[in-house]
Amino acid sequence: MTRSTSVTTTPSPTTDAEAGRTHVPDTAEAILAHARTLVPLLREAGPRIEANRTLPEDIVALLRDGGVFRAAMPKTWGGPELTSMQQCELIETLATGDASTAWCAMIGMDSGIYSGYLDEEVAREMYPSLDLANSGWIYPQGRAVRTEGGYRLTGRWKFGSGSAHCDWLGAGCLIVDEDGNPEPDPVSGEPTHWRVLISRPEAYTFHDTWHTTGLAGSGSQDYSCEDLFVPEERTFSFSDPRRTGPLHSSPDAILRKMSGIPLGMARAALDHVREMAAHRTDRETGTPWTQDHRVQSTIARLEGELLAARSGVYASLTRQWDALAGGTELTDDARVATAIARRHAFRTARDIVQTLFDLVGGSSVYKPSPLDRWLRDAWTMNQHAVAQDSILQLTGNVLLGGKSTSPFF
Repeated sequence: MTRSTSVTTTPSPTTDAEAGRTHVPDTAEAILAHARTLVPLLREAGPRIEANRTLPEDIVALLRDGGVFRAAMPKTWGGPELTSMQQCELIETLATGDASTAWCAMIGMDSGIYSGYLDEEVAREMYPSLDLANSGWIYPQGRAVRTEGGYRLTGRWKFGSGSAHCDWLGAGCLIVDEDGNPEPDPVSGEPTHWRVLISRPEAYTFHDTWHTTGLAGSGSQDYSCEDLFVPEERTFSFSDPRRTGPLHSSPDAILRKMSGIPLGMARAALDHVREMAAHRTDRETGTPWTQDHRVQSTIARLEGELLAARSGVYASLTRQWDALAGGTELTDDARVATAIARRHAFRTARDIVQTLFDLVGGSSVYKPSPLDRWLRDAWTMNQHAVAQDSILQLTGNVLLGGKSTSPFF
């Protein structure tokens, strides 16, 4: 697949003024406030984003210039260093406008997290601007062999969301010897050495695989390489952070904000149907929707379900963050609570959108209705690993005294 022309070229350490950009919001409050102004623009652009099958250049610019990609950049660099709760709120806000955009934003802002696993000098060289976007599938789908000064990487990765506009593209792999035998992790002592190798996106071959039911605009195409040299300094292991703090305490930091996507999408769908109700009358009974007991009960029930799911997400994130920031050891319940709440948010949001789709009836099937896209987005995002029933088994094992078999909790 030919790469999109929206790909950012090698960055240079220019200031915002030199680049001709307006001032980029640089505090949590300013970034969140600006994100709220983008919601109507994203909602209007939703059909165009979906048809494009990747984020259009102007939408990427809205995120970059709105400070979204710098959200996790450290305060020592002049970044805003949003907490996990603030990152989730930011993604939730964007998702009320467009789910594909929020998905790409969620992954793009991992730059600040990844930078904390690299040597400081290398990280500053790789991220001369705070507004560079990351992408990549970090699970160890590839294999890398040690060579002088780095690794030779081979593999193919799925779900390269935002890879058409990213500045750096990561690839998860296992380090193996020339015969393919896995190398143990030198830090954690685990029998395999999971490592993320980071290269320019131009170093990979892209495959036009992202033809999907939902989240079409995320551009989550496959990418591959064969015998690609990656310098040692542009690689990292989650077992060996170089920066301290809650954002670098475990790999799950990149997942904590994910719940914002289903929560924001469900919020948008509920608001849409509530606004519709003010002008709708039941065709069979002639009863205005605002006075229809069935509609009233359904809306109230769904509001309650969203409120409960959202509260669970933010309460578990806050509990985890406070413990990590205070140096307190997490209990087993606290370690898995964010994963349980995240899965529940995805499943609940899908149920909410499906119920609203059914409530509205025949008119919801026409593409001018955003319910059609929200429903397809909801079903697609629930195929992600974080929303699967396997999460219940993995977390239930920990809750019943077992040892975690997941690197994320």
